[in-house]
Amino acid sequence: QVQLVESGGGLVQAGGSRRLSCAFSGRTFSNYAMGWFRQAPGKEREFVAAVSRSGGNTYYADSVKGRFTISRDNAKNTVYLQMNSLKPEDTARHYCAAAYTPYSGTVISPNDYDYWGQGTQVTVSS
Repeated sequence: QVQLVESGGGLVQAGGSRRLSCAFSGRTFSNYAMGWFRQAPGKEREFVAAVSRSGGNTYYADSVKGRFTISRDNAKNTVYLQMNSLKPEDTARHYCAAAYTPYSGTVISPNDYDYWGQGTQVTVSS
């Protein structure tokens, strides 16, 4: 069974940066595309960023493009989300997810993800 454990959340001022990490265990990490999603109070869970199995392909939501960077280290079984120029509207619980796939591309739809972490809260103060 796959386990995902996020870390790195916290309180940050607007304009600041934060790096989230997600540790993967239980299966072969390189067989899974990875993604980050977030959910703010009273809102639906939304896609943030995705990375392919090799790390060679990435995809971002328009709201974070140019500010966030997703990456992975297959030797460390970890996926990262570097968040720069944070805004109050980035405040949300951030979740990482894993999608088993034989393909080399990214996975965007939350319905295509097989495993989810418990999330880590990011709060951006104005």
